[in-house]
Amino acid sequence: MAPVTALPTADGPMSERGSVLRGDPRLDKLRWSRRLSLTSRILFVNVLPLVLLGGGVIYLDSYRKQLLDERFKLALVEAQITAEALAGATPQRQDALLIQIGKEQRLRLRIYAADGVKTADSFALAPPSYTLAGSDAAASDSFSLTLDRWFDRIVGAPLLPDYREPQPDNIDQWPELGRAREESLTQIVLRDAPDGTHVINAAAPVGLDGETLLLTRNPVDITQSVRDARTTVAVVALLALLVSTLLSLFLARTIVQPLRQLVQAAVRVRQGRDRQVEVPRLPDRRDEIGMLARAFSDMTGALRHRIDAVESFAADVAHEIKNPLASLRSATESLAKVEDPELRAQLLAIATHDVRRIDRLVSEISEASRIDAELSRTEFEPVDIAALVRNIVTSRDERGENEGRQIVVSAQGQPERVLGVALRLERVIENLLDNAVSFSPPDGTIDVTLATGESSLTLTVCDEGPGIPEDKREKVFSRFHSDRPTGEDFGNHSGLGLAIARTIAEAHDGRLFATTRSDGAAGACLQLDLPVMPKAPL
Repeated sequence: MAPVTALPTADGPMSERGSVLRGDPRLDKLRWSRRLSLTSRILFVNVLPLVLLGGGVIYLDSYRKQLLDERFKLALVEAQITAEALAGATPQRQDALLIQIGKEQRLRLRIYAADGVKTADSFALAPPSYTLAGSDAAASDSFSLTLDRWFDRIVGAPLLPDYREPQPDNIDQWPELGRAREESLTQIVLRDAPDGTHVINAAAPVGLDGETLLLTRNPVDITQSVRDARTTVAVVALLALLVSTLLSLFLARTIVQPLRQLVQAAVRVRQGRDRQVEVPRLPDRRDEIGMLARAFSDMTGALRHRIDAVESFAADVAHEIKNPLASLRSATESLAKVEDPELRAQLLAIATHDVRRIDRLVSEISEASRIDAELSRTEFEPVDIAALVRNIVTSRDERGENEGRQIVVSAQGQPERVLGVALRLERVIENLLDNAVSFSPPDGTIDVTLATGESSLTLTVCDEGPGIPEDKREKVFSRFHSDRPTGEDFGNHSGLGLAIARTIAEAHDGRLFATTRSDGAAGACLQLDLPVMPKAPL
């Protein structure tokens, strides 16, 4: 049983360029989805039905409790008023009141004497004012009963005892009657009828003679209202599930179709049958798919650039090595035929020079080919460029590598550090100084200037040589560029120095370029810009 003392509540008894980049034109119809991230879309599509179902369940549970609370209050008032009206009335008057109240309020009223025997029943005195549906009605409405059980299970509603008419009908069969008599308080109990509707019993003492009133109500309107609302919630949940399924299919289109475009482009790039194949960038998309497309396009472009550079480099290497090899071959073949010692010595010197030239080329080529890969795997560390420059200049003076040229170092602004590989940055500075020494007159001065800006550090190396014509300022950074000063021995330079320096600079997110002297004097300036280390937050 589920007895409730005094006035119960329902909780108690219930309780991403052009058409190629745009890809499939059908995707243009899905523009709204391109503004949302995939995570947001997936969460929205999957959470929507759960939110609707959960909100409906919570609403229905509170709605049912509210209706039952109102009926409990009504049953309490009816039982107390009826008990007061029956107290002291004659048996005939009691029978009349039972008939009248039962008919008007659609109740069943029973009176039990002090010994527990039923003395009056409104259903026996007059035709019943309501009829409880039996098990046949419950079987015909099994869907509603199943829905009731599922909702009760979801909200954790307590199981209610079944309502049955006892045989014999006496006070011992109704525990609420005993408690009402013992406590002299109105007791209310909620039970389930066979058809799934509720039955509310209210027991109240009548006067001082030990009589007890049992008031029974079958509020089918509550059950029907709740069932109608539950059916509505179930229909809404099914519709939400259908909409969620359609949205999921729509979401799959917005993901699968652009991914399919990327896969097709990737296959064509891998097969290498079409060098002009464009990887779609999907510029209109601002979600993860667009980011992937643009990153994939950039990666493909970088790989093509790298492949083209390797092919070009291989062709340049073959060309550069072929010349000294041809000279070496000619010299060695002629040695066997020449008997003049002086001519043999000349041929031998040529061969030796060519061997050294090939050795220098191979060493420079080897270093140039591994710089990118090496720097991509190396962890950058803070480097003090000012100190590095001064150490290099001092070391070159001690070794006599400046050949009489004077190197003047000046700094402007507060020195800043950069992130990089000190050994590779040292190679850049050495190459710039080697180039300046080569083109400077024997008694010339080489100016090395360090200037620090808000986000970059600039190193400028200026010589007093002939300068670089504007139309050749970019060519000097080409591999195997051989525009050397007049009088310099042929083959002493590989033509890779500035190309290597630029490669290292770009690997450090910097840039290296040629410019003119700021003072207007004759000579060339090579400028290296590197990003400074970000300042630590205070």
